[in-house]
Amino acid sequence: MGKPLILSALLFLTVLTLGGAARAFEANTITNPSFEKVEGEKPAEWDIHRWGGKGAMNLASPGRTGSRCVTISSETGADLSYGQRVAVRAYSKYRLSGWIRTEGLAATTGKGALFNLHTMSGCQTPAVTGTTDWTRVEMVFDTDENDMVHVNCLYGGWGFATGQAWYDDVRLELLETREMKPKITISAAANSVGAEGAPISKYIYGQFIEHLGRCIYGGIWAEMLEDRKFFHPVGHDESPWKAVGPEGAVTMMEHDPFVGAHTPQITLRDEAQRAGFVQAGLGLVEGKTYEGRIVIARTRGDCLVHVAFIWGQSDADRVVVTGQGRIGEYHRFPLRFKAGASTDDGRLEITMSGTGTVRVGAVSLMPADNVNGMRSDTLALLRELDSPVYRWPGGNFVSGYDWKDGIGDPDRRPPRKNPAWTGVEHNDFGIHEFMDFCALINTEPYVTVNTGEGTVEMAANEVEYCNGSIETPMGRLRAHNGRTAPWNVKWWAVGNEMYGGWQLGHMPLAEYVKKHNTVVDAMRAKDSSIQCVAVGNLGKWTETTMAECSAHMELISEHFYVQEHSGVMAHSALAPRAVKRICDAHRNYRKTIPALDGKDIRIALDEWNHWYGPHLYGELGTRYFWKDGLGVARALHEYFRNSDIVFMANYAQTVNVIGCIKTTKTAAAFATTGQVLKLYRKVFGEIPIAITGAPEPLDVAAAWTADRTALTLAVINPTREALDLPITWEGPALSGKGQAYRIRHDDPMAFNEPGKPDNLFIEEFPFDDLRETVTVPSLSVTIYKIDSGDS
Repeated sequence: MGKPLILSALLFLTVLTLGGAARAFEANTITNPSFEKVEGEKPAEWDIHRWGGKGAMNLASPGRTGSRCVTISSETGADLSYGQRVAVRAYSKYRLSGWIRTEGLAATTGKGALFNLHTMSGCQTPAVTGTTDWTRVEMVFDTDENDMVHVNCLYGGWGFATGQAWYDDVRLELLETREMKPKITISAAANSVGAEGAPISKYIYGQFIEHLGRCIYGGIWAEMLEDRKFFHPVGHDESPWKAVGPEGAVTMMEHDPFVGAHTPQITLRDEAQRAGFVQAGLGLVEGKTYEGRIVIARTRGDCLVHVAFIWGQSDADRVVVTGQGRIGEYHRFPLRFKAGASTDDGRLEITMSGTGTVRVGAVSLMPADNVNGMRSDTLALLRELDSPVYRWPGGNFVSGYDWKDGIGDPDRRPPRKNPAWTGVEHNDFGIHEFMDFCALINTEPYVTVNTGEGTVEMAANEVEYCNGSIETPMGRLRAHNGRTAPWNVKWWAVGNEMYGGWQLGHMPLAEYVKKHNTVVDAMRAKDSSIQCVAVGNLGKWTETTMAECSAHMELISEHFYVQEHSGVMAHSALAPRAVKRICDAHRNYRKTIPALDGKDIRIALDEWNHWYGPHLYGELGTRYFWKDGLGVARALHEYFRNSDIVFMANYAQTVNVIGCIKTTKTAAAFATTGQVLKLYRKVFGEIPIAITGAPEPLDVAAAWTADRTALTLAVINPTREALDLPITWEGPALSGKGQAYRIRHDDPMAFNEPGKPDNLFIEEFPFDDLRETVTVPSLSVTIYKIDSGDS
């Protein structure tokens, strides 16, 4: 037994050169590979994963070596594993091996017992089935950009297995590694063949907002009250309003409600009492002014309504406004308060005194510094983001949305159950508010029409409402609602994700392509200048839509969301890989779909992002880390590399809901992804320049500014080491001087949080000799704006 051990040690110390690559046999990188260490009832450093089915997962004795191993079994079928995340070297070759014993193991819908690397396609050992003694299995794989892998002792595998399996002595060994020495050549010669790509469309910096979670309500819209028009009965479990005073004093009147299905009514017969309802949980800032309105009507009696604005527990911690509604007629009373202290649990209390009955139709409260009903802090960040186009109102939401619910008197607009997500749709933010929003931040509207449950007439009327003259029926209605001039909306999405069974109004593809064409014909009959974007989804849906609807679209949409990957480099590669996959497929469609001959139908990637993690900022309000910012930067680079086929991209969704801006009740901040989007929009050029060489593991892009007075060089370093990047320049001499812009952090899990100093932000600094080599810090995004030699 001694000699093999000595031989293994000698092999570990031996380094060979094969084809220019260093080759070594490295010690096992698995922690607790033989399951000897135990924490509670499971092996230390190993996690339990239950992918499906039911089965038992236990420690067992003895092991193949040592006193322990692990075992997995199931009588009815299961897909289970013990897993461990292991740091590896990128661009290297490894061997994964281990030992498996089985008893009566049957692969039913799965593979059997094996080892695999989660999320790495094809990286799996042979599977073991039946009844076997300890059997060694192995595989050799390349890590590519992966700097961490997820090793699984897998039972079932992409399906179920039954019987029992034991696992022991797992090994992960480095075989070869490629020394990473990035080096590039930049072809900066103006207009030389192959040196420049198609101009980068500004629309790749687009954004998408949907009526979901706290994207609009609680993010962009300044309304502080939930359910301000009483969709839920006061006191209901789902209502934010809680009754105060004698039991039964507050009722919901369904006959002739002010808005919606019912209106709260307060009735008192005893002058010594007060009754009403209160909403808590309001975010207030000391010294800040808040304003709003309440709509009330007396039906009988001599009574007063008191609206109390409360920031504490004592009688002094409040301001009260009192009004008396008119008999039989609703009347709006203005509200204005100043907060005496800061709190996240402020309250608005509406009570009645005297005797009689009062109805409360609606109530509203906003910070007084709101801008046309929008949060001033969020608007300030949106202006910095400077996105040129916003897609609205959905998303899945749109397939159950009637746009007419969002026009007219806001207090009379009906509250609805959100048709696709949770919560109430207040209909406070409709077409007029969206157009105001676009004007306030100097962006273009991109409106999605309802081709789910919506009709052809509904879509056509929406176009006429937005773009028709006041001589048209919908133009007259728009003017009646306060807007005489048309908005002339150019961009129109014809439905959303109609390929999905989750989509309201989903129908078979053959039927939908007919509906798409009919809807577009009706929309164009109202305005022939509009640009229509069809619903795409890689594969048969996109192929059929492009084949049968190419005359009824200017662009076709595609969506992608990526989740989380072990390791920073691998995580940051997820989004750019998705972009490349979509672009490669569309290049092939242009070659294989006859209907596309002579047409240039480009892609609108009008939903894209990372999407994973807990909801800390409301529904789908995930937090974004610096590793996500690196991924977004790399996705932008892939858009640049495909500037000839990607016309638009809309990051989803701008605020809170998987958003690049996060808000609390009283503060707003750029997430890491927002800092990246702001940086590239502000600095990066428009005329992409060819880069050759071997930039790995860096991700490099370059472009001239539109006026060619500067060349921008963007370098992303997703590794944990600073790297030198030698550059060979081809073309005109550059000054070597300019300004650099950088975002970096040592911790890939660093994040920004509203109300606290940013951990990640754009640093700006000059340079005066950037010609041959740049040194790029670890975990960084840097854009160098180099003055041309003539400037």
